[in-house]
Amino acid sequence: MKYLIGIVAILLLSLYILVSNPTENMTNAEQVLNYEIEKNRSPSVRYHLFNQDNILFSFQKGFANIAAQKNTDSNTTYNACSVTKTFTALAILQLAEDAKIDLNKPVVQYLHDFPYGTDITVKQLLNHTAGLPNPIPLSWIHLDSEHQTFDKNSFFKPIFIRYKKVTSKPNEKFTYSNLGYIILGQIIEKISGKTYEVYITEYIIQKLSINPEDLTFSITNIDHHARGYHKRMSFTNLLLGFFIDKSKFMGETEGKWRSFKTFYVNGTPYGGLIGKPAAFVKYIQELLNDKSAFISEEYKAMLFLENKNNQGKNTGMCLSWFSGELNGNKYFAHAGGGGGYYCEIRIYPEIKMGSVIFFNRTGMSNEKYLDKIDKFYLNADR
Repeated sequence: MKYLIGIVAILLLSLYILVSNPTENMTNAEQVLNYEIEKNRSPSVRYHLFNQDNILFSFQKGFANIAAQKNTDSNTTYNACSVTKTFTALAILQLAEDAKIDLNKPVVQYLHDFPYGTDITVKQLLNHTAGLPNPIPLSWIHLDSEHQTFDKNSFFKPIFIRYKKVTSKPNEKFTYSNLGYIILGQIIEKISGKTYEVYITEYIIQKLSINPEDLTFSITNIDHHARGYHKRMSFTNLLLGFFIDKSKFMGETEGKWRSFKTFYVNGTPYGGLIGKPAAFVKYIQELLNDKSAFISEEYKAMLFLENKNNQGKNTGMCLSWFSGELNGNKYFAHAGGGGGYYCEIRIYPEIKMGSVIFFNRTGMSNEKYLDKIDKFYLNADR
């Protein structure tokens, strides 16, 4: 019953986001972004629009820490949540290019104890068509004080036992699953012989020529990390009460907001990255590069190839990236959200541009917020 009420709350929140668009008649990006802070819809916001070589427009405003009255700035880091999945997918493609993984082979070939049968392929995990269950992961967090002793394998073993039934046949339909990305992380570790975090750091992050603390899996400087918040009077406040122990994970009330204590997600492959928005700019710029340091053009193209299900219909999903269109421009995107944070990253490959936006307020669904901002800079005639 508790789980069902949580699902209903998420649906109500998603409906509210879809029908509530007070920025629709605004005439420029700064108006829209200022509105978020002036109307107290988020403590802070960071936005970058860029091409392959340069940042074209940036906006930053609001508090990274309300109690301390500390403004967000170029050093502020945010939780990236599910945007991490795009790094996981890229790592799998790197291993595939090195002939260490075949995307079309069954997962059980790489993980012999894979609990969902012998037919599901690595590719189907990547594009969310494996039919794996997707329990809401809001409670899959632990405090900073628990981080050194946290054992991810011990945590997820009973999760896989509890959610052992698939929800559909392979490639029958799109079914988003965080569990699928936990398994992809296990494959990366098994094949590479490195921990997931070490692999991503060595083969992706270090290729960006940024400082190590700019993009990582831990909070390296708490004074530079945006504190996560959610509105006290909101759907999310109701929702969180069904999934987490507020007395353990929630902090002080700060005006209309209540803060989260410093926490980490239990499964880094689906949502563990933490970094500066500018670091994600570098990441997308490298993907825009025709000679990317990450991967060959042949394999990079696979990341953005839209999947068709067994009936030949597009699922709207590539290998971790969602597809869409804005003002006649094709894009690929991913959102990330959870307790205290929401973000989106987007790449426009045909016009060699991209954008990122980060908030330190709770987001639970793909809001397509970048549509509201990017539309002022993109048009079909450019």
